[in-house]
Amino acid sequence: MSGFPRILQLFNSRWRGWGQLLVTGCLLLVLTACTATPSADASEAELAAILAQLPDPTPLTGEPNPFKTPPVPRNLPPTRATAVGPVCQAMQPAIGREAYSMANFRPEIRSAWAHPTNFGDRAAVDRNGQPVDNRISLIVLHETVASADSAINFFQTPHPRDEDQASYHALIRRNGTIVYTVPPDKRAFGAGSSSFRGESVRFNAKLPGSVNNFALHVSLESPRDGRDNRRRHSGYTARQYDSLALIVQQWMTGYTIPGDRITTHAAVDQSGSRMDPRSFQWQRLAQRLQLLNEGTIPGCADPDVGAGSSL
Repeated sequence: MSGFPRILQLFNSRWRGWGQLLVTGCLLLVLTACTATPSADASEAELAAILAQLPDPTPLTGEPNPFKTPPVPRNLPPTRATAVGPVCQAMQPAIGREAYSMANFRPEIRSAWAHPTNFGDRAAVDRNGQPVDNRISLIVLHETVASADSAINFFQTPHPRDEDQASYHALIRRNGTIVYTVPPDKRAFGAGSSSFRGESVRFNAKLPGSVNNFALHVSLESPRDGRDNRRRHSGYTARQYDSLALIVQQWMTGYTIPGDRITTHAAVDQSGSRMDPRSFQWQRLAQRLQLLNEGTIPGCADPDVGAGSSL
């Protein structure tokens, strides 16, 4: 009997070591499972789990709701799409790994409202008093070229002359922070001389028509090497694409905007001087929108939409 306690003590010491090793191994397995990046061909269950973690892009409490549907007259039927937009062309069969970065991202949301001279109402008639379609039906992507702070300062500066007025509805800083500058029910002055598939509205006899009356404008802050007139730069951050996808998704849902009506300032510009957003990667936006929409993008699979060139 004198040796039995000794055997128990030896067994206990060895079991404690093996037990600690076993517990450590289990913890490592759990941590690996929690931090692993989903594969490009994630199962429906994995996709559902990721979607459940995505942030609610509703603005902070006390902020004006930028997604409120504006009470604008609905006087003309929507135009029919005649071409496939670039975000539709960039759709992929499998969602890329980078798109899953949105799962744990909750963008900071701020507001810095533009001066009233830099935006206006969505008008129901043009300069000749003719009815125009002022329903929100287009999303235009931009870049700031200057810093985000410079753009905000410009928007908040009074500009009595029409030629000097400019604004976006929102801009996205390099870290993904979203800054709202014009309420969506108002007409931001984001694209002066512009047209989308022949759609344009003219209000000033001295200025060309534009898409502003039916467009929403969002701008990405340019990198430091993009604050010039070169055709390309180092591009935008993953967080900027994350926030852009969340904004675009909300606008597409809130205003029933199809994927083929997401375009760029360069594409709608009629002056021949705009290139923004330069170095934009459509597939990075498209895959995030596919993730948010469970593998597709509304409006991109419409059989009535032809396979023409993008605008």
